[in-house]
Amino acid sequence: MLDLINVLFEFSRTHCVAICAMLVPANLLATSQTLLFTGLGRPIAQVQFMAKISSLYALLILLHVFTWLSIGVVMAPTYILTFLGCLCLVSNLSAVAIATRGISAHRIVKLVELG
Repeated sequence: MLDLINVLFEFSRTHCVAICAMLVPANLLATSQTLLFTGLGRPIAQVQFMAKISSLYALLILLHVFTWLSIGVVMAPTYILTFLGCLCLVSNLSAVAIATRGISAHRIVKLVELG
């Protein structure tokens, strides 16, 4: 089991550029789609489905960053990717919470204008 983890960590560090080149845009697009679905008032099932997919991308980014942190590499990209992953996770959870409560984008705008 420990060998498998070491192999996955080495794979992550060896192919870092390719992994980041795929995960960062996928994460941003999927999170944007989740927020768009919430704003347009799409059914809760669709919002939850997109939130699950985009949260998976965010978790994969965080796991990828963890492989670098585990060997002591602390640079600007580790902080940036950690922030991106956490921000996308919070955005997805917020979108699901808003969609579950049935708050539409128009109502949020009205609340902000009145506030």
